[in-house]
This record gives sequence, C-alpha cells and structure tokens, in this order.
Amino acid sequence: MNTHVNETAYAKINLALHVRGRRDDGYHELETIFAFLDHGDRLSIEPAEQFALEFTGKFGASLAKEYVPDNLISRAANLHQNGLAPAVKFRLEKNLPIASGLGGGSADAAAALRLLNGCFVPPLPASRLHDIAESLGADVPACINSVPVMGRGTGTFLEPVKNDVSGLFCLLVNPNIAMSTGPVFQALDGVDHGPLPQGTAREILLNGRNDLEGPAISLCPQISEILALLTKSKPLVARMSGSGASCFAIYEDVESLMNASAEIASQRPTYWTMSGCLR
Repeated sequence: MNTHVNETAYAKINLALHVRGRRDDGYHELETIFAFLDHGDRLSIEPAEQFALEFTGKFGASLAKEYVPDNLISRAANLHQNGLAPAVKFRLEKNLPIASGLGGGSADAAAALRLLNGCFVPPLPASRLHDIAESLGADVPACINSVPVMGRGTGTFLEPVKNDVSGLFCLLVNPNIAMSTGPVFQALDGVDHGPLPQGTAREILLNGRNDLEGPAISLCPQISEILALLTKSKPLVARMSGSGASCFAIYEDVESLMNASAEIASQRPTYWTMSGCLR
C-alpha cells in the first residue's frame, strides 16, 4: 500500500430535506438533496503493525474517549477487509462538530473507505462500497463521492441531480450544541408537507425546505437566532442542515460570505463557523 495518503472528509449539508412519513420499520421516508463543502475533517492512513486510530483537531478529544471499535472509521475498515482489522493507522483531524447535522462521522467513514480502496489491491467495486456505506449509516453512501445527489428512503437510495450549485460560497454556523437525531424526529408533527420540488440542485435549494427545522428549534432555540442572523446577510438561502444544530447560508460572491462570517464572529464569538465553496 502507499506509505501515507490523506483525504478530506467533506462537510455534508442538506440543501433541502422533506420528511414524507413514517415507514413500517419505524424510520421516516425522506427526500433530500445532499451537497458538500470543500472543507471538513482530514483523515490520513499509513502502514502499521496493527490497526490504530488517533485523533487530533478541535473536536478530537471527545472522540478519543470513545471505544475505538465503535467508531465508524474502525467499522468501515473492518467491513472493507471482510471483517478483519487492517494493519494500518488512521489519524483523524476532527474539525467538524460532533452531532451537528453535517455528517461528520459519515464523511469520516466514507473517507476511510476511499483511502482503503486506493491503498489495497484490488479495490472494491462501487456497488460493494455503497453496500458497506449503507450498512454504516444513512448519510454514508452520499459521502462516498461527496457531490450533490438526491437521497430517498432513509437517504441511502441515491439519484443524480444536475449540479448547478458548485462554486457557490457557503458559511456554516453551529452554536456548539450537539443535537441527537432521535429527539428531533420525535418532535415532528407527523404531517406530510409535500415532496421535494422538481429541478436542478439550485432550484430545489431555492424552493425546498427542511422539515426538521421547526422540531429542532423547539429543542435548541439558538438555531432560530442563527437563522435570523444569517438571513440579515441577504444570502440566496439560509437553512438548517440535517437535524441540526448547524445552519448554512449560501452566497453568490465571496464578499457577502466574508461579511456574514465577520458579523457572526462579532455577534456570537463562541459559535463555530466554517467557510468554503460547494463542490
């Protein structure tokens, strides 16, 4: 295998997320458009005598306390190698907040699969990678390629969508509050508010919504404050991602992005932010 390789685990955002109803298996039927910032966590791999996983970065310390075999990177590595832990060391620079609606753990697992597929011969076919990703979590399949795609079912049934959002500027904001997905879904009103609009990724961004926004705000009022601050910056769209508490704003020019980022830093200096472009 290659001696040392790095991958970005790109931050995931849901340009729109419509919850259509509850399934017989207890999960909710979703329709969403995934998109990805050009920044996120960083993951490296190198040969080792036995499997190891190290954590650095702003949010690495909290992961270091967890049982390593439970980490999605460890689980992805074992599945990629047919249940055997590969003799490699992963080092994760954890830059994305945990339980933030940005798919950090899913993106990390997908990055691990990409790294393993590039290091071991023969590489697994795309269909096998998707199956492994689906077994790891609803967001992981979309994170494999990390480009705009439509997700249905629990989010794992992927369909192509025209990518006319690439290059748009994006600001992410999180109040440094972790949000568990379960309670947000439990707070839903149970009403089907309708499907995703038709069209390109940009058209769905402009005309869609996030049905989890209201329930999440009821549990974390800071989300509403963030959205109000972002809306004042006159973005194309300001919306919550996933089940929260991260929110995003999309701009067509970098000056608007920088002004909004400076305003958030001034108004909420303790909040986490990340800026970049959509892939």
